[in-house]
Amino acid sequence: MKLSVFSTGLALLLQLAAAVPTPTSDELVERANVVKRATITDAADSGYASTNGGTTGGNGGSTTTVSTLAQFTAAVTDDTTARIIIVSGTITGAQQVRVGSNKSLIGLPGAKLVGIGLFVWKQTNVIIRNIISQDVLAANGDGIGIQKSTNVWVDHCELYSDLTHDKDYYDGLIDITHASEWVTISNCYLHDHWKASLVGHSDNNAAEDTGHLHVTYHNNYWNNIGSRTPSLRYGTGHVYNSYFANMNTGIDTRDGAEILVQSNVFSNCTEPLAALYSDATGYANAIDNDFGDGTNTAPVGNMTATSVPYTYTLLGYANVKAAVVGTSGATLSI
Repeated sequence: MKLSVFSTGLALLLQLAAAVPTPTSDELVERANVVKRATITDAADSGYASTNGGTTGGNGGSTTTVSTLAQFTAAVTDDTTARIIIVSGTITGAQQVRVGSNKSLIGLPGAKLVGIGLFVWKQTNVIIRNIISQDVLAANGDGIGIQKSTNVWVDHCELYSDLTHDKDYYDGLIDITHASEWVTISNCYLHDHWKASLVGHSDNNAAEDTGHLHVTYHNNYWNNIGSRTPSLRYGTGHVYNSYFANMNTGIDTRDGAEILVQSNVFSNCTEPLAALYSDATGYANAIDNDFGDGTNTAPVGNMTATSVPYTYTLLGYANVKAAVVGTSGATLSI
């Protein structure tokens, strides 16, 4: 049955890709008109990244502006020196760049990384904001890969590739693995990609991952996606105030994972919330969601509205689309 559903979803996604999966002119105007002010010293103020002492990135360190790959690579290097890196313009490459602890990567309006994967490995206290990431080949890792790291905040970023290539031509847009902890993905626009966001990389990694992988996703816009919005193994997830459109499988809970799913809207999603593709099931508690034509088939878990160690505000599912579309993505004015 799952193969039949996947085939149907695959056909749908290929049709969407063939129809040029880009925003309409009205959507582009709407997104261009929504600008939120931010400062380069903002700290994480939501989700798990705001816990465990908080996530402040490069606050207190020097500030440098970069516009070339050489400048960018040198500035974000995986040392522990606090530093705020301002990205200007489009930087193109074909490599994975390691990001060090106590760093803030902040894009000026329109700042884009093309073909460059960001890799946060064995680091702590990292902020990535207002960056557009495009077309990172699998050989260069994920758009943003977070492994063995703690306190990472990814906010107001846009990540995408295309659906015209094979699903393994690119890897993930944002993958969080190897017992990473205290991560928030917020206000991001993730679109036109096969495998969007994986939390926990393997069914065989229970020894490392169990008790870790606490991740919050909120106020994100997911559109034209194959799967993994996110797919979560072993960890603890909180997904709220997000809009999901045009996808096969959405949120997938696996291998004992627990997910709290609140105030989200799903449109044209074959399986919006389910426990798929692993022998051991995961669990989800769903509150105030609109699943559209799909259904929630995930087993009920143990999380409640008060299970998370931080405060949060729910929009209510009826208000989510209007609040998220146009404000998510790299829409900050720095």
